[in-house]
Amino acid sequence: MDLAHIWQQVLQGLEDPEKVLDQALDEMQGDLIKVRQSYAEVLATQRRLQTQKEQADKMAEDWYKRAEMAVEKGDDELAKEALTRRQTSVTKASDLGAQIDAMTGNVEKLFESVKALEAKISQAKEEKEQLIARARTAKTTAQVNEMLSDVTSVGSTGAFDRMKEKVEMLETRAEVSQGLLPEAQASGSLEDRFKQLESGSAVDDELAKMKGKKALTENSAIDDELAAMRKKLQEEK
Repeated sequence: MDLAHIWQQVLQGLEDPEKVLDQALDEMQGDLIKVRQSYAEVLATQRRLQTQKEQADKMAEDWYKRAEMAVEKGDDELAKEALTRRQTSVTKASDLGAQIDAMTGNVEKLFESVKALEAKISQAKEEKEQLIARARTAKTTAQVNEMLSDVTSVGSTGAFDRMKEKVEMLETRAEVSQGLLPEAQASGSLEDRFKQLESGSAVDDELAKMKGKKALTENSAIDDELAAMRKKLQEEK
């Protein structure tokens, strides 16, 4: 698992950052152990083959010396046998040398893999705390942005306005119901009582005015009738 994949998982919120990074480090440590074991096994095999080659080379040298001794003694048959044995050792040493050369490339590759993985693990350990802090910051920022988005959305604003209207409606209903109570209907508020008094005074004033006009009209008719009677008595004289 590489760091890019780890970071992607962390940002997506699929796993806890610290848990993912610890797991990744454990996996890399496990891979390092396996690579080291492979390197040690190949290196040990190469060294074993090198030892066998050195032994074959020495054996070939020994058989050559024996062949020279046999020739000096005039024993050609023994010399030929020694040279035959020497050739067998030379062939074995050559085969071992070819195997060693073929393994050298693998040993070098495994060694480079060990060094690269060790460097990667060291870097991951150094960046672990920084990645955890960045992941937590990014997650917190995303949560805050989502909260702000919800607050400023049409749905939440509409819900707030609806609740405001509902409260105002409840207040209106409370005022109306207060007016329907028996004590409110019987006595009325102080303001209503003063309004009744003012209304009663206006009616009384209007009534008095009407009576005054009627009295004036009646007095005028009486005066006219008295004037007519005086005129008539004078005429009779």
